[in-house]
Amino acid sequence: MSLIDIGKIELETVIHGEAGAPAILLIQGLGTPLTRWPAALIAQLTGAGFRVITFDNRDIGLSTRMDVLGLPNIKRLMNAQAFASPFAHAPILPPLPIPYTLADMAADAVKLLDALRIEAAHIAGASLGGMIAQLLAACHPRRCLSLTSIMSSSGNPLLPPSSPAALHSLFAPLPRQRDEASLVADAIWRQKALMSPAYPTPDEELRQMFIAEHRRGGFHPAGIVRQLAALLTGGDRRPLLLTIRAPTVVLHGTDDPLINIACGRDTAATIPGAEFRPVPGMGHDFPRTLAPEFAAAILTAAHRAETRRHHP
Repeated sequence: MSLIDIGKIELETVIHGEAGAPAILLIQGLGTPLTRWPAALIAQLTGAGFRVITFDNRDIGLSTRMDVLGLPNIKRLMNAQAFASPFAHAPILPPLPIPYTLADMAADAVKLLDALRIEAAHIAGASLGGMIAQLLAACHPRRCLSLTSIMSSSGNPLLPPSSPAALHSLFAPLPRQRDEASLVADAIWRQKALMSPAYPTPDEELRQMFIAEHRRGGFHPAGIVRQLAALLTGGDRRPLLLTIRAPTVVLHGTDDPLINIACGRDTAATIPGAEFRPVPGMGHDFPRTLAPEFAAAILTAAHRAETRRHHP
């Protein structure tokens, strides 16, 4: 692990695989550290001959915390924009000021590629990370060889909202006690509200995962609030998605309670030539047993890009 200077901020970055291999950049979701990517997924990607780059987004994990930018008022932001769900509705203008945008976070990823001297990479993102990956592919097309959008959305305002239980898991207040045991228990019940019904992660595995994340030093709720503000004001990306020419695979769980599968279907329908891969029984998480599904989606997009490069 190392902090990579990308200008005004630093991103905690881990690189797996051979230095000269083609690069896959993995972008995580809201408040989620790089350690959440399944080890089995990374092993399958490196085993297929790729170099895999994972990183903590700004404001999360060990990357630069943007506390100097202050905290947005999420309740006021949602009321002003009449959101029924943070993942289903586009903002109503004029937007309230926010610390930074999804475009800023996409620019971070591009600057990370610059710092690593990578001209172009295969880009894969999950949830909010999928939205960032979409923006990278649309706004920085020369840097994106292929795109894999996982459990994400197009921002279409007509898409179905999140389930009430999923929204509660996202917006419920933190426990009054901020000791490790209380925070880990809180994280577990939130995660279980999003879990894949056909691939449940055992409680003890969840406990160990959240203990490791807590001890890594990544607990930073203010960063999650700022990332959420960027998500809420992300708007309808369909006009940008229409411009994407990179080979694209969209993967989405049929039982995702936070970002309805219709959101993934709409993303694939909007990006020209995109393939849609529904995964039965998958929710909004990364079950170890589904690592082969994630890897297959990313590798399919990457191999299509290679085929196009050799046979334009």
